[in-house]
Amino acid sequence: MISASIGLILGCLIGVGCRWFDLPLPAPPRIVGALLVVAMTLGFLGADFALAQWGTVP
Repeated sequence: MISASIGLILGCLIGVGCRWFDLPLPAPPRIVGALLVVAMTLGFLGADFALAQWGTVP
């Protein structure tokens, strides 16, 4: 849970930094691409959680 929180905070800080310094955002420019990134992240976290519950992740 702590790593997910750190990831969200780090993502927000990168977004703020890109906006502050007027840098291109390191993400897909379309909403579909951004949703794909969110879906992959949620899938990764969900699989990690499920595998941890079943005891197959050391």
